[in-house]
Amino acid sequence: MDRRKAIKHTAFLLGTSVAGSELFLSGCTSGREDYKSFDSKAIALMDEIGETILPESERSPGAKSAGIGIFMAKMITDCYSSAERTIFMDGLNKIDELSQKTHSKDFVALSSQQRTEILIPLDREAAETDQDGPSHFFSLIKQLTLLGYFTSEIGVTQALRYDPVPGGYDGCVPLEKGQTAWFGPTSSIG
Repeated sequence: MDRRKAIKHTAFLLGTSVAGSELFLSGCTSGREDYKSFDSKAIALMDEIGETILPESERSPGAKSAGIGIFMAKMITDCYSSAERTIFMDGLNKIDELSQKTHSKDFVALSSQQRTEILIPLDREAAETDQDGPSHFFSLIKQLTLLGYFTSEIGVTQALRYDPVPGGYDGCVPLEKGQTAWFGPTSSIG
Protein backbone atom coordinates (compact mmCIF):
# COMPACT_ATOMS: atom_id res chain seq x y z
CA MET A 1 0.00 0.00 0.00
CA ASP A 2 1.36 3.39 -0.85
CA ARG A 3 1.54 6.33 1.49
CA ARG A 4 -1.47 8.19 0.00
CA LYS A 5 -3.77 5.20 0.42
CA ALA A 6 -2.56 4.70 3.99
CA ILE A 7 -3.34 8.34 4.82
CA LYS A 8 -6.79 8.06 3.19
CA HIS A 9 -7.60 4.89 5.15
CA THR A 10 -6.36 6.42 8.39
CA ALA A 11 -8.38 9.58 7.80
CA PHE A 12 -11.44 7.49 6.96
CA LEU A 13 -11.08 5.37 10.11
CA LEU A 14 -10.43 8.38 12.29
CA GLY A 15 -13.36 10.26 10.78
CA THR A 16 -15.77 7.39 11.28
CA SER A 17 -14.61 6.84 14.85
CA VAL A 18 -15.19 10.52 15.68
CA ALA A 19 -18.54 10.59 13.89
CA GLY A 20 -19.52 7.26 15.44
CA SER A 21 -18.60 8.35 18.92
CA GLU A 22 -20.67 11.51 18.46
CA LEU A 23 -23.63 9.37 17.45
CA PHE A 24 -23.28 6.96 20.38
CA LEU A 25 -22.31 9.49 23.06
CA SER A 26 -25.08 11.91 22.22
CA GLY A 27 -27.55 9.29 23.47
CA CYS A 28 -26.09 9.51 26.98
CA THR A 29 -27.49 12.95 27.63
CA SER A 30 -30.87 12.58 25.96
CA GLY A 31 -33.74 12.97 28.39
CA ARG A 32 -31.64 14.70 31.05
CA GLU A 33 -32.67 18.06 32.29
CA ASP A 34 -30.07 20.71 32.84
CA TYR A 35 -29.55 21.41 36.54
CA LYS A 36 -29.94 25.08 35.69
CA SER A 37 -33.66 24.38 35.43
CA PHE A 38 -33.53 24.94 39.18
CA ASP A 39 -33.95 28.67 39.63
CA SER A 40 -31.80 30.73 41.98
CA LYS A 41 -34.58 30.74 44.59
CA ALA A 42 -34.61 26.92 44.72
CA ILE A 43 -30.81 26.74 44.95
CA ALA A 44 -30.81 29.34 47.75
CA LEU A 45 -33.47 27.30 49.56
CA MET A 46 -31.38 24.12 49.22
CA ASP A 47 -28.32 26.02 50.46
CA GLU A 48 -30.17 27.19 53.57
CA ILE A 49 -31.66 23.76 54.28
CA GLY A 50 -28.20 22.23 53.93
CA GLU A 51 -26.72 24.92 56.18
CA THR A 52 -29.36 24.14 58.82
CA ILE A 53 -28.43 20.45 58.67
CA LEU A 54 -24.66 21.11 58.68
CA PRO A 55 -24.12 24.63 60.03
CA GLU A 56 -20.87 26.55 60.05
CA SER A 57 -18.87 26.10 63.23
CA GLU A 58 -15.67 27.54 64.60
CA ARG A 59 -13.84 24.45 63.29
CA SER A 60 -15.26 24.17 59.77
CA PRO A 61 -17.46 25.96 57.21
CA GLY A 62 -21.06 24.87 56.73
CA ALA A 63 -22.83 23.15 53.86
CA LYS A 64 -23.62 26.43 52.12
CA SER A 65 -19.90 27.19 51.80
CA ALA A 66 -19.50 23.88 49.96
CA GLY A 67 -22.11 24.92 47.37
CA ILE A 68 -24.61 22.31 48.52
CA GLY A 69 -27.56 23.85 46.64
CA ILE A 70 -25.91 23.45 43.23
CA PHE A 71 -24.68 19.98 44.19
CA MET A 72 -28.23 18.89 45.10
CA ALA A 73 -29.60 20.36 41.87
CA LYS A 74 -27.03 18.46 39.78
CA MET A 75 -27.57 15.18 41.62
CA ILE A 76 -31.36 15.36 41.49
CA THR A 77 -31.24 16.22 37.79
CA ASP A 78 -28.62 13.69 36.72
CA CYS A 79 -28.93 10.74 39.08
CA TYR A 80 -32.46 10.44 40.41
CA SER A 81 -35.57 9.02 38.78
CA SER A 82 -38.42 11.28 37.73
CA ALA A 83 -40.50 9.98 40.66
CA GLU A 84 -37.73 10.89 43.12
CA ARG A 85 -37.32 14.31 41.46
CA THR A 86 -41.03 14.92 41.95
CA ILE A 87 -40.82 13.86 45.61
CA PHE A 88 -37.83 16.16 46.10
CA MET A 89 -39.40 19.20 44.41
CA ASP A 90 -42.71 18.70 46.25
CA GLY A 91 -40.70 18.55 49.48
CA LEU A 92 -38.96 21.84 48.78
CA ASN A 93 -42.36 23.41 48.17
CA LYS A 94 -43.67 21.86 51.41
CA ILE A 95 -40.79 23.38 53.40
CA ASP A 96 -41.54 26.84 52.02
CA GLU A 97 -45.28 26.36 52.64
CA LEU A 98 -44.61 25.34 56.27
CA SER A 99 -42.40 28.38 56.65
CA GLN A 100 -45.08 30.70 55.28
CA LYS A 101 -47.78 29.05 57.39
CA THR A 102 -45.73 29.12 60.61
CA HIS A 103 -43.78 32.40 60.33
CA SER A 104 -45.27 34.23 57.30
CA LYS A 105 -41.81 34.27 55.67
CA ASP A 106 -39.87 32.24 53.15
CA PHE A 107 -37.56 29.63 54.67
CA VAL A 108 -34.46 31.56 53.58
CA ALA A 109 -35.64 34.62 55.55
CA LEU A 110 -36.02 32.72 58.84
CA SER A 111 -33.58 32.68 61.74
CA SER A 112 -31.54 29.53 62.28
CA GLN A 113 -33.72 28.62 65.27
CA GLN A 114 -36.91 28.96 63.22
CA ARG A 115 -35.42 26.85 60.43
CA THR A 116 -34.49 24.13 62.89
CA GLU A 117 -38.02 24.17 64.34
CA ILE A 118 -39.41 23.50 60.85
CA LEU A 119 -36.92 20.77 59.91
CA ILE A 120 -36.95 18.68 63.12
CA PRO A 121 -40.56 17.44 62.68
CA LEU A 122 -39.81 16.66 59.03
CA ASP A 123 -36.78 14.63 60.13
CA ARG A 124 -38.93 12.63 62.57
CA GLU A 125 -41.59 12.12 59.90
CA ALA A 126 -38.94 10.89 57.47
CA ALA A 127 -37.56 8.41 60.02
CA GLU A 128 -41.02 6.88 60.45
CA THR A 129 -42.00 6.96 56.76
CA ASP A 130 -38.85 5.57 55.11
CA GLN A 131 -39.38 2.10 56.50
CA ASP A 132 -42.70 1.67 54.70
CA GLY A 133 -42.21 2.87 51.15
CA PRO A 134 -40.44 5.31 48.86
CA SER A 135 -37.95 7.73 50.31
CA HIS A 136 -39.28 10.72 52.17
CA PHE A 137 -38.18 14.02 50.64
CA PHE A 138 -36.35 15.05 53.78
CA SER A 139 -34.32 11.83 53.75
CA LEU A 140 -33.25 12.67 50.19
CA ILE A 141 -32.27 16.18 51.28
CA LYS A 142 -30.24 14.91 54.25
CA GLN A 143 -28.50 12.24 52.19
CA LEU A 144 -27.55 14.75 49.49
CA THR A 145 -26.37 17.27 52.08
CA LEU A 146 -24.06 14.76 53.75
CA LEU A 147 -22.80 13.31 50.47
CA GLY A 148 -22.19 16.72 48.93
CA TYR A 149 -20.50 18.19 51.97
CA PHE A 150 -18.20 15.31 52.86
CA THR A 151 -17.09 14.81 49.26
CA SER A 152 -16.43 18.53 48.69
CA GLU A 153 -13.00 20.06 49.09
CA ILE A 154 -14.18 21.95 52.18
CA GLY A 155 -15.66 18.84 53.77
CA VAL A 156 -12.65 16.65 53.11
CA THR A 157 -9.93 19.14 54.02
CA GLN A 158 -11.57 21.17 56.79
CA ALA A 159 -14.25 19.01 58.42
CA LEU A 160 -12.29 15.75 58.15
CA ARG A 161 -8.59 15.11 58.63
CA TYR A 162 -7.16 14.56 55.18
CA ASP A 163 -3.93 12.84 54.26
CA PRO A 164 -3.27 13.47 50.55
CA VAL A 165 -0.64 10.72 50.40
CA PRO A 166 -2.02 7.95 52.58
CA GLY A 167 0.15 5.13 53.82
CA GLY A 168 -0.93 1.62 54.64
CA TYR A 169 -4.20 0.76 56.31
CA ASP A 170 -4.24 0.89 60.09
CA GLY A 171 -7.59 -0.29 61.41
CA CYS A 172 -6.87 0.52 65.05
CA VAL A 173 -6.21 4.25 65.28
CA PRO A 174 -7.10 5.86 68.60
CA LEU A 175 -9.20 9.02 68.38
CA GLU A 176 -8.98 11.71 70.99
CA LYS A 177 -12.03 13.61 72.22
CA GLY A 178 -12.93 16.35 69.72
CA GLN A 179 -10.65 14.98 67.02
CA THR A 180 -12.11 14.87 63.51
CA ALA A 181 -12.38 11.58 61.63
CA TRP A 182 -9.80 10.61 59.04
CA PHE A 183 -10.64 10.57 55.37
CA GLY A 184 -8.99 7.60 53.71
CA PRO A 185 -6.64 4.98 55.09
CA THR A 186 -3.46 6.18 56.70
CA SER A 187 -0.71 4.87 58.89
CA SER A 188 1.12 8.14 59.45
CA ILE A 189 -1.10 9.31 62.26
CA GLY A 190 0.88 11.24 64.82
